[in-house]
Amino acid sequence: MSKDKTFCVVVFVLLSIIGYVFAVENDQEKKHFIIFLKNNEIALNNEVDAAETHLNVLKTVKESHVDAKESMVHSYTKSLNAFAASLTGEEAQKLAKMGEVHSVIPNTYRKLQTTRSWDFIGLPSNATRHPQHESNIIVGVFDTGITPTAESFKDNGFGPPPKKWKGTCQHFANFSGCNNKLIGARYFKLDKIHDPIDILSPVDVNGHGTHTASTAAGNAVPGANLFGLAEGTARGAVPSARIAIYKVCWASRGCADMDMLAAFDAAIRDGVHIISVSVGEGGFGNYAEDAVSIGAFHAMKNGIVTVAAAGNNGPATGSVINHAPWILTVGASWTDRTFTSRVELGNGKSISGMGINTFNPRQKMFPLVDGADVASNNPQARGGASICAEGSLDPAKVKGHLVLCRMITWGSDSVVKSAGADGTILQSDQFLDHPHLYMTSATMVSTSDGASIDAYIRSTRTPTAVIYKSTEVKTPAPLVASFSSRGPNPGSTRILKPDIVAPGVNILATFTPLKSLTGLKGDTQFSKFTIESGTSMACPHAAGAAAYVKSFHPDWSPAAIRSALITTATPISRRMNAEGEFAYGAGNLNPERAVNPGLIYDDDEMSYVKLLCSERYSQSSIATLTGPKPVNCASLMHGLSHDSLNYPTIQLSLQNTRTTTVAEFQRQVTNVGHAVSVYHAIVSAPPGVEITVSPTTLSFTHVLQKLTFKVVVEAGPLPPGKMESGLLTWKTAGHVVRSPIVVYSPSS
Repeated sequence: MSKDKTFCVVVFVLLSIIGYVFAVENDQEKKHFIIFLKNNEIALNNEVDAAETHLNVLKTVKESHVDAKESMVHSYTKSLNAFAASLTGEEAQKLAKMGEVHSVIPNTYRKLQTTRSWDFIGLPSNATRHPQHESNIIVGVFDTGITPTAESFKDNGFGPPPKKWKGTCQHFANFSGCNNKLIGARYFKLDKIHDPIDILSPVDVNGHGTHTASTAAGNAVPGANLFGLAEGTARGAVPSARIAIYKVCWASRGCADMDMLAAFDAAIRDGVHIISVSVGEGGFGNYAEDAVSIGAFHAMKNGIVTVAAAGNNGPATGSVINHAPWILTVGASWTDRTFTSRVELGNGKSISGMGINTFNPRQKMFPLVDGADVASNNPQARGGASICAEGSLDPAKVKGHLVLCRMITWGSDSVVKSAGADGTILQSDQFLDHPHLYMTSATMVSTSDGASIDAYIRSTRTPTAVIYKSTEVKTPAPLVASFSSRGPNPGSTRILKPDIVAPGVNILATFTPLKSLTGLKGDTQFSKFTIESGTSMACPHAAGAAAYVKSFHPDWSPAAIRSALITTATPISRRMNAEGEFAYGAGNLNPERAVNPGLIYDDDEMSYVKLLCSERYSQSSIATLTGPKPVNCASLMHGLSHDSLNYPTIQLSLQNTRTTTVAEFQRQVTNVGHAVSVYHAIVSAPPGVEITVSPTTLSFTHVLQKLTFKVVVEAGPLPPGKMESGLLTWKTAGHVVRSPIVVYSPSS
């Protein structure tokens, strides 16, 4: 989800399925629902029969065949046996009670979540590559569409699409079509509701999808910059890879679950290798009811890696989204540069503010006023003058001035510009680690610096100031962005999320010509490139890195690729990030090291099923994920005394705050390094926690050999909300395989 003005962070309270159906039991207003059927064999064998079956099921709650056909929104027939339909609450409840229906889930709408970043994380332009293998990798991007004419997606030097590719390219309004780089483009808008500021086409009118696609796999474009800022070569992790875009997010309503599932259904059949999903919302704790989780599970079964944004609801704990164990969940980190906009006061004092301001001042000094002092005559609006709310300022008093505004929400600079002012000084402590792109000469200062500026205004009859164009400055890194969502995982007490962090602040990438840089009224800035921040920007970095690893290891499973990225991540100092692993997982993305991880923690579908059984998912609910395969949790869990999932990290949730907790975790590693090698265990445990590993030495005699070991964690009681972290490292010559071990006490 991007952290820009258009896609602000909105926290939704998501109702449970049962509660929702009961609430609309007598509601005759039609809403969209997704209906999953129990038997998946029809969908796998015959799409026409599956669609007919869906229509027959729907007819049981409709008055006629015509009514059922008109209510049918979409049939998922490629990897899922499900359909979306327009139903009343009463009809949805009737369908839920039918024997052939597995579950009925209400459709929800989700929100959207470079020149320097790849070099910073150790993937320079001259990194070792397998060009032929890389050219066969297809990265599927679920987002707002794409700008097909951008240089990032030209196909100079590309051969035909890989033989595996079975997808299509839709030709619609304002869309010039595909080529041998951009090999697929489709859109999904199943609600059919007209969007006045979007186009029924894969074309990107927002810029978000273009930005993420070019970050993951865009061509190398020299001379990229934003009006002189961040100048360099913009490129993706895998410039030789192919891109398939699936437009599932729309300007007015966001990203619908039923559209997301349709995109997963199509991408699986199309033959993509990696799926990048910079989309999400909080609140989904149940993997069997979450569209991204369901789609990603089916992708995993088909060997596809799904990478998803962790969310922008930080620094709140437990806010991480897209946290299913079969998804690579990515938080946002800083690189070692940021942008500051200096403001100089008439008394000679200079204050360094944050933000991306592309304007050079047209004169030496401007009159400076406090928004509270230039309120309009409208008594209903003037109360908002101190925060520069819409309609609160008197144009006659602000024309040609700089205005000091106490910022609560984004958009104050738009209000100030529309009132005729020449610039804005925004005062806030909330967004200081997230440089914002302004539509006028502007900067953001801290509350204390804002108070100093206000004191200066009060000290003289003719206060003046000037705001200079932004400059790049070095900053300590890597750090986790404050907006990046944190653990603990609300869906599983055993799985550490986010998995890793990747660059997500101040990322320069390709943009759309169909939208101004801010998207705000009155903004006249347009550019081929822009700078954005958010876990949306971190996600394609990790997706590109996954594609990079895949190009070296085409046969590796999604779990193996995820393991390689996690265990080779660059450590981040907890002293600079108080939430530790709940903020950054295993650390900062390191693609070149991930190509040769030494050991991998591999896993398969059945291990995930065992985890779900152990976490008390019902056998019937798991079928949403697994399809027709019968699941007998009692049989699967019989005799299983250890953690069933072979995850490269370990997390222990203490259930008792008064006594010591002892837990056993069994893991298996596969040797993908030197044929003959010996790894030694190095354990780091925090005070009050004892960690033992058995055996402490793993001796391999050939490549792909698998060896198991056991980790026992013994932890004393911790106060509610407290977290401690340790580390297990397997080390040999040339390889360091890191696995964080987190112990925490859930908040009361």
